[in-house]
Amino acid sequence: MSSKFVACIGKGGQRDMAESFARRTGTTLLDKPGEELTVLFDAKGVSLIGYGLSYQGDFEGMLHRVSDGRLAHEMLVRAAKTTQTNVKGIDATAGMGEDAFLLAACGYEMMLYEQNPVVAVLLKDALRRAKKHPKLKDITARMQLVEGNSVDELKSRVDDIDLIYLDPMFPGRQKSGLINKKLQLIQKLEPPCSDEVELFEAAIQAKPSKIIVKRPLKSPFLAGKNPTYELKGKAIRYDCYAL
Repeated sequence: MSSKFVACIGKGGQRDMAESFARRTGTTLLDKPGEELTVLFDAKGVSLIGYGLSYQGDFEGMLHRVSDGRLAHEMLVRAAKTTQTNVKGIDATAGMGEDAFLLAACGYEMMLYEQNPVVAVLLKDALRRAKKHPKLKDITARMQLVEGNSVDELKSRVDDIDLIYLDPMFPGRQKSGLINKKLQLIQKLEPPCSDEVELFEAAIQAKPSKIIVKRPLKSPFLAGKNPTYELKGKAIRYDCYAL
């Protein structure tokens, strides 16, 4: 079950953005945080607060992963490696955009889909702030966010796409004791993806050159379909399908 949430406009917050969010989600807009999960719009941006915790998207904290030659060693980057140029990719399950950020850092033009409105507004704000950061702006300029379910878009897509990335584990990918406690706030918003097979089939229908699926290490192949190859880590693996 997903948790209820309210919206709150704090000091220095963008009221028009908060009011628009409240209208779209049919939630209450308060002048102070409620007892439930609260989406707070204040001078610092947009954050999710509750249960004594606070969470705000932050791409600056990922700079160390894309600098000093470290990017090439990222397992996702190795899975997505291609000889193609001007790669166009879709992250069909964007979450907070960290994986798409890594791919955008490789020069890929990424379209990010996120259907949960709270996660989407947190990601939108994180991208907005990152685009003002001198070391992040070039990367995040290659990241375009679309709020909504990616399945229908993938099924109806007519233009060419090179790469589709699926992480149907978000946000319930790990046991709570193994994840950052702040991310537990995100997990309270929605259950794990329940239509992962439909999502995978829609990705195939879009006819990309490659599909990458992130899976827990010991999970079965998605839809029982054997990948072209796999890259394995300690807790997860990437199943890669060359089409």
